[in-house]
Formats: sequence, C-alpha cells, structure tokens
Amino acid sequence: MRKSIAMAAALMLLAGAAAAQTPDLQPGEQLETLQFPAATMELKGWTKFGKGRVYTLPVKAGQHVKISFSTKSKFAFLAIFDLAAPDDEAVFGTDEDGETYNITVKNSTTWLLRPYYSKASPRRGLGAPYSILVEPQAAAPPAPAAPAEERKPSPLFPARP
Repeated sequence: MRKSIAMAAALMLLAGAAAAQTPDLQPGEQLETLQFPAATMELKGWTKFGKGRVYTLPVKAGQHVKISFSTKSKFAFLAIFDLAAPDDEAVFGTDEDGETYNITVKNSTTWLLRPYYSKASPRRGLGAPYSILVEPQAAAPPAPAAPAEERKPSPLFPARP
C-alpha cells in the first residue's frame, strides 16, 4: 500500500515537472522546438495577434547567451518566458527591457520565445516581420583575486587582535 502511494506521488511530481515545461499556446500559434546553437542562429518570421511561430529553447546553467530582437514595426515585440517558473511573468520583454537580452543562465530550464504584435496597435496592416538572433557567448573569465597585501580591512570593521 505504501509503495503504491509513493509511486503515485512520484508520478504526480514527474507530471507536474513535465507540465511546467509545456507552453500554453494561443490559438493559431505554431510551436518550434530549438536546440541551443553552437554558433549564431537567426530566426525570421511574421507575427500577428494570435498567429505566428513561438520557440522553445533549452538552456543550461552556466551558458552565456545574447538574444537580440529586431523589427521595423513599432508594434511588434518579443517576450521570453521561463517555462519552469511558477508564474506567467516574462523574464524579458523588448517592450520594457530593450532589444537585447544578455545573460548567464543560473539554472537549467527551457525558455519560450514569443514574438507578438501588440493589442494596442491601431490594427492597420497584416502584422510585422521580425528577426531574432540567438548568440552563444564565451563565458566571462573569473575576476582575479586581489593579492593579500592589497586587501585592507574595512574601517567600519577593524581587525580583531
């Protein structure tokens, strides 16, 4: 009996983890699964409210990546979501954070890259073309430690005798 309860609990945890990595798509969106690139990868497409491609990108802890979004439209944006996060908040959005997301990944996860056409647009035209560059970056070298003689105690916290 205990074994079956433990087995059921384990299956529920696995199902919850799998569900956290599955994105909720809007009607008309098409999901494209990517692999982390070894060199710069360019994604081109067209977005219109509720239609277009969205992308999943697995990232591993310690990877350094730069994602750039470009479009000629002032109503097209990119939002990046962490599918393992419990909330639905974007970790990056070009509408508020600029055109480039440059980060060293802290935890292995899967991101959802969602280009979108703003609901606040005047609805003229058919949408907007976009380009997304995914560029793996070399990890920054660790900062060298200061030599012992250069490290001075803080005047706020004097050394104990």
